[in-house]
Amino acid sequence: MLATTTPFLDRTLRHIKPQTFASFSLSKSSNLFHHLLHSVTVGKKQQQQMDTARKPTIVFNANNNQCPSAKLIFSAAASVAATAMLIRSVAKDFVPLELRDYIFFKIKNLILSFRSEITLVIEEFDGLNENLLYKAAELYLEPTIPPHTKRIKLALPKRQGKISFSLESNEEIVDNFNGVQVKWRLVSKNFPPKNIPGSDPYNPLLLTTEARFFELSFHKKHKETILNNYMQHILEISKELEEKKKTLKLFTLKSDRYSGRIGDMWQALNLDHPATFQTLAMDSDLKRKIMLDLDRFMKRKEYYKRVGKAWKRGYLLFGPPGTGKSSLIAAMANYLNFDVYDLELTEIKGDSELRKLLISTGNKSIIVVEDIDCSLEFQDRLAQTLAMMPQGLHRHMQVPQQQMTLSGLLNFIDGLWSSCGDERIIVFTTNHKDRLDPALLRPGRIDVQIHMSYITPCGFKMLASNYLGITEHPQLLEIEELLKTTKVTPAEVGELLMKDEGTEKVLQGLIHFLQTPLSDAAAEPQPGMSQQ
Repeated sequence: MLATTTPFLDRTLRHIKPQTFASFSLSKSSNLFHHLLHSVTVGKKQQQQMDTARKPTIVFNANNNQCPSAKLIFSAAASVAATAMLIRSVAKDFVPLELRDYIFFKIKNLILSFRSEITLVIEEFDGLNENLLYKAAELYLEPTIPPHTKRIKLALPKRQGKISFSLESNEEIVDNFNGVQVKWRLVSKNFPPKNIPGSDPYNPLLLTTEARFFELSFHKKHKETILNNYMQHILEISKELEEKKKTLKLFTLKSDRYSGRIGDMWQALNLDHPATFQTLAMDSDLKRKIMLDLDRFMKRKEYYKRVGKAWKRGYLLFGPPGTGKSSLIAAMANYLNFDVYDLELTEIKGDSELRKLLISTGNKSIIVVEDIDCSLEFQDRLAQTLAMMPQGLHRHMQVPQQQMTLSGLLNFIDGLWSSCGDERIIVFTTNHKDRLDPALLRPGRIDVQIHMSYITPCGFKMLASNYLGITEHPQLLEIEELLKTTKVTPAEVGELLMKDEGTEKVLQGLIHFLQTPLSDAAAEPQPGMSQQ
């Protein structure tokens, strides 16, 4: 019927005045439909009379090679367009939105069923949480961006010194995995800005929203390969790239952490400490043992899982001040590419906060508790003060409602809460090992004890090479002999080596310093490392 009525509709529309269209709106499309239907009925009768009086002007069949004129083609196209607009207007007024969406959805699925490609969508966010697969895809695609790509987006992330590359919106690249061609496309959709409630009505704050996602297209016969193998390949490669691009961070406690979320309890700074095992003023054999222990720890993930232990390791660095305990921690972080969390126990209110802080630390990190003896003594002194005070004076003294206990610290080291994370190293430092509770030093809590002693001849050679750039000098032997009987820290020797520019003058000043009587005490025990 539609094909029959189209010529009448076309002729009817030509007889309607433009003013007639101006008087109709989309909201009155039903009236327009009845008006046109009446015109079509009248025009149909006239058409039947005209058909009997004449034959069609143009007949296009196998015996007639005459083509339709351009005027007729445009007229037919205009008639079809007008009919489509009419149907769309009627459908918009009379067909419910849900039914229209359902029909369009079925039509879309019918069309897609004939396609040989399948498309996976990786959105930037999964609800309110960041989609880790989207981040992995970004890292994976960065080195695969071809040179002929027309638009590439550059960014310098906050607190990082390396520029990152990424696809611009609607750009497409092709990747190959085991002979399977995969098309990646970044799609970005912007939503209209919305006013934030409660803002100044004369200067409102606008909230802009952008949805980004990757479209991953491939032949549907490779679906299992993509889901099982290709996705795992992306995760492995992105993990390697993230390690290469990683900028080490030093985390410290926030002063306003009580009003924030768990993830906001730490504030980060770039860790640019230059210390390495090659520059440490330590005995070469001791450095080699520490590096071997760290390498063995990193390779034993499955071993720790098999024996039922948390993948962590505890170190105790003890020795006089200035012997390089902090430098050793920085060298360990640079060697493993681990972030460092500086945990100040005196600022923690109780065991519950300690647990929250532990949960908020990341994997592949070193948790440092410096001067552990002072931190525990602070808690003990407070407890002893309360015990010695008269009962009536307790209420007049302002003390924290909750305090951190030794039991809470031990649970933090090797209790249930210690398993909340992988690849963690816990380092305690102290100047007085004898003041520590034996329960803290037992195996499983402290795995390795490293004695940081006064400088040795081997350590001095390293300092002379780093500070003065020399490995041989007549006065070096004299200094090494003096160091065997003199207690001096690497920090003191380093300061003396920086006093002057001339090598001769610096070495002579160091000899004079070492010859000055410092102590008649017995020699300090030799530095070393012991495992529990």
